[in-house]
Amino acid sequence: MLSVLWTALTVSVGASSVGASETVIPHDTAVFRWLDKVAGRVVTIEAPVGQTFHIAGSTLRFLVHTCLTHHRTETPESAAFLEIWEGKQAEHAVDVVFRGWMFASRPAFSAMEHPIYDGWLLTCQKHAGRRFSSF
Repeated sequence: MLSVLWTALTVSVGASSVGASETVIPHDTAVFRWLDKVAGRVVTIEAPVGQTFHIAGSTLRFLVHTCLTHHRTETPESAAFLEIWEGKQAEHAVDVVFRGWMFASRPAFSAMEHPIYDGWLLTCQKHAGRRFSSF
């Protein structure tokens, strides 16, 4: 697990590491599962890397900075570095809900804690030329 985190951090900050670019594959889409605990609704969301994203019906906004997977010859793992914040329109304030790495194989390792929503990473994918919109 720590090797995945180290490799992901090495690639994302652009540090040169022997073999890091050969073992980690960057993707342009992060796939998340979101649970609305109040409504009892579960939604799968494809979030584009590098774009601010909004979940309809909520005040949550998020930005996926990077989404990486291991090369297919290694143990399967997807990891995403993201920021999630809650914007309160009336107060024009922003509260950071989560900032860090999420791992698909270990959703509880760095879980998003929120009174209404739970979210976790499912996988990273490539969607070349695909257009995204907010849900």
